[in-house]
Amino acid sequence: MKKTPLKKSAAKAPIKAPAAGIVYSITALDLAGHLFRVTLNIEAPAAIGQVLSLPAWIPGSYMIREFSRNIVAIRAESNGKPVVLTKLDKHSWQAAPCQGALMVEYDVYAWDLSVRAAHLDQTHGFFNGTSVFLCVQGQEDAPHEVQIVQPKDAACKTWRVATTLPELKAKRYGFGSYQAASYDELIDHPVEMGDFALATFKAHGVPHDIVITGQVPNLDLERLCRDLKAICETQIAFFEPKTKKAPMDRYVFMTMAVGDGYGGLEHRASTALICARADLPTTAATSTAISDGYLKFLGLCSHEYFHTWNVKRIKPAVFAPYDLQKENYSPLLWLFEGFTSYYDDLMLVRAGLIDEEAYFKLIAKTANSVLRGSGRLSQSVADSSFDAWGKYYRQDENAPNAIVSYYTKGSLIALAFDLTLRSKTNGEKSLDDVMQVLWQRYGRDFYRGAARGVTPAEVEALFDEISGTRMKPFFERYIRGTDDVPLARLLAPFGVKYADLRKDQKPSLDVTLGRDGNDAKLSQVHHGGAAHKAGLSAGDVLVAVDGLRVTAVNLETLLGRYGVGDQVNVHAFRRDELHTFNVQLQGDRVPNITMSIVPISKRVNALLRPTA
Repeated sequence: MKKTPLKKSAAKAPIKAPAAGIVYSITALDLAGHLFRVTLNIEAPAAIGQVLSLPAWIPGSYMIREFSRNIVAIRAESNGKPVVLTKLDKHSWQAAPCQGALMVEYDVYAWDLSVRAAHLDQTHGFFNGTSVFLCVQGQEDAPHEVQIVQPKDAACKTWRVATTLPELKAKRYGFGSYQAASYDELIDHPVEMGDFALATFKAHGVPHDIVITGQVPNLDLERLCRDLKAICETQIAFFEPKTKKAPMDRYVFMTMAVGDGYGGLEHRASTALICARADLPTTAATSTAISDGYLKFLGLCSHEYFHTWNVKRIKPAVFAPYDLQKENYSPLLWLFEGFTSYYDDLMLVRAGLIDEEAYFKLIAKTANSVLRGSGRLSQSVADSSFDAWGKYYRQDENAPNAIVSYYTKGSLIALAFDLTLRSKTNGEKSLDDVMQVLWQRYGRDFYRGAARGVTPAEVEALFDEISGTRMKPFFERYIRGTDDVPLARLLAPFGVKYADLRKDQKPSLDVTLGRDGNDAKLSQVHHGGAAHKAGLSAGDVLVAVDGLRVTAVNLETLLGRYGVGDQVNVHAFRRDELHTFNVQLQGDRVPNITMSIVPISKRVNALLRPTA
């Protein structure tokens, strides 16, 4: 391919070569245009022509994202002379053979405000290495250097840098040179630049930073430090009860606060988070109680921190190492995401941040979420894990009818495993023991080259070992099969009452209602429900029920005038065509699971506490 020119002013100037090795320089080229400029120097390119590639996906988010589409211009040179770059596929280039160092310069469009890619404007800059750093094929295990250059714009004079990349010539929180032992390490340390709030605490001697970007009035950093310290120390002690040694020398909670948002992505010594600013604690609060929003944020932090062990170091065998150019299929995400989803809330109890009653409300909420979708009867969590690339991360309007979440059902399976192990061993063993053995055998020495990923067969064998019995029937029914986990039966011996309080007398279409302006638009039609049986489909816009206008807010009120089994005429637009449907209303099938502690129950504490 012919070289793609950059701006004329840049194309004329030769690129200044760094001293040696593989060195990147990244700077904010255009804040308003959302462009990072990256310069890559390769001291010893491959003699036959160096191949460069950008990852197609980022670990922890199992979807092909094709980050290379954001490279908007690229050129190369050697000894001040242009070098032709030939594009091999959608994310790879090959430079023509050259004598001496190869220098590549390219611009990356960064306007994805998420935890997965890169974002740049006048307020801050953020990037994951998978979005901005081309991989030098064949030299992935060589040391890498990154020069993070301070933008020249006046708005950036007070910017700082937050990253867990080891400093080379930079000061902590400063612009300058950072280093990584390999490409894999390079892309596992995201970078935040801007005017962020910063606080630091130590968890069992290890410094932890909290970085908050975005406007958050009266942010209570003191409370954040106190609560996150409790979570982090609880998790460190969970995996290393004797030494209380963390697997990293430093950790950063890197948080972007926005009007409305939620998400996180784990890394080996940090996490990138996005949250609603209203979910963060405020110094103006008149109560010390944890709000629902703040509880949600703490749960997110707990989840991503638990990943420091479970998936960043204890890995599926197919992730050791990752192949970032194509899908890496594993049937084990129910363990790595589902079990993490189980422990994230459990760690809040063990850290003393919420009580048992609040904890079981969270578990009940998860159970309601799982039981609402009929997809759980069609897809196992093992299949959901394997198909994450094409189904879970590419959900459509039929998702509740076709798939199950390995996060939510995986967490219920973890609870069922925990209850089963505790019952079978009379409280001597629990899921804690499984996680700790996984850590000792497959995770503790992973980044020191002395560990490997775990296979599905090894996981199942470990459960047999810990329980002292064959767990194959459990795996066949709940992991490879689609049975609902029998939580009512499993919880009862531990003093927890499981009940479904739903009342099937409430008339319903059995749909998920979206909103298009003031219109009542069906976003999901649940299989086997009244709307499905009558012929209504996702995307239909309801107009009237028995001649009375339907809006986005009055459907439930209108249906409340009828009884279960009544027939109603529903008018709806499908695209621009008006249709009439005769609907027989059915009872609301939305589950209403509750979990409550039996009075004077002594076994609840035994359930929530770690085994000795």
